Amino acid sequence: MLPKTYLATAVLALATSVHAQCGSGTPDATVDGEEGAYTASVGGSEVYAGDDYYAAITSALEGISSGQRLSVIASGSIGEGVIGIDSGKIFEGCGTIDVGYAEGHGAIESLNTEGVQIPYLTMTGAPYFGLRFYGVTGLVLGQITMNLSGGLGIRFERDEAANSDVSMDVITVTGASSHAVETWNIDGLTVNQVIAKDVGECGLLLQTTTNAQVGTVDGDNVAAGTGYATFRMANQNGRLADGSYTTNVFVENVVSRGGGRGVFCVSESGGVEIGNVDLADNENNAILIENCYGVSILGGTVNGGGEVRISARDEFENTRDISITLEVNSNTVNENPCADNITWDITGDATLTVC
Repeated sequence: MLPKTYLATAVLALATSVHAQCGSGTPDATVDGEEGAYTASVGGSEVYAGDDYYAAITSALEGISSGQRLSVIASGSIGEGVIGIDSGKIFEGCGTIDVGYAEGHGAIESLNTEGVQIPYLTMTGAPYFGLRFYGVTGLVLGQITMNLSGGLGIRFERDEAANSDVSMDVITVTGASSHAVETWNIDGLTVNQVIAKDVGECGLLLQTTTNAQVGTVDGDNVAAGTGYATFRMANQNGRLADGSYTTNVFVENVVSRGGGRGVFCVSESGGVEIGNVDLADNENNAILIENCYGVSILGGTVNGGGEVRISARDEFENTRDISITLEVNSNTVNENPCADNITWDITGDATLTVC
């Protein structure tokens, strides 16, 4: 069974790091004003005054040290600028930060750092990446809202230093043309909610991520016309250092409406337990488990949409150690080729073709 206390513990941990309200109390630095007239202050002293929103933010951020907080109260556009957050700094985006396209970069990024916090952020625009990370330890993301017109929401890089002890509270992404949240190389991930709407690829995509605890992944029109999914695990996600797939990824709930797939596990991933699914009208597979090992779905419903499928490709070891308990209606359940050590517990009116 899923640990009953992990999500409450995770939220409590986030609450100790995330301030009660954006800009509350006495921030160590602020950016205030409006378009054409911004001021940045650090410790009560003005460090910038002018019409450049990006310069105001970077001046304030450079003026604080580890353990101090910058509250960006003003709204504005940073254009193609890149905001870099150093170790220990707390960055609050209380206004709306509009961003441009900085190829290969995040509009906001933190690289090879410890203890960075972004308790609040509201972002608009079409970035390459909205937020970009690698080599981070103790990163805390709080209430992050991205109303995008393109790009990828949050990205942890594949070919850079690994990450550990990452927490996210509520991540809401609309309009991204790629993924809402994409992880690589995280050991120790806690997520409260990922809410994705009208997103081109995945809602939450986990890759080479272990010891993860996720509350809810909620997708509405996610991955339409693609093979991606509201919740996808790929590229040996959940595979432990010793090569085993002992359960170490726990997901409480996956909700998916329309779009592409609902749940997709592929390419030697596994070690995952999903407590509940609520999937309806996915145009592609409601669930596809392909070359995965140690996957349990404990309950939930699938209504209509594409079939529930267990599959395998020749280039990887066959799918194995799967347990699926579901109510499936107006759909089919298909196991082809036969998996090794699979348990089906299917209710509802679905047509079953299983081994």
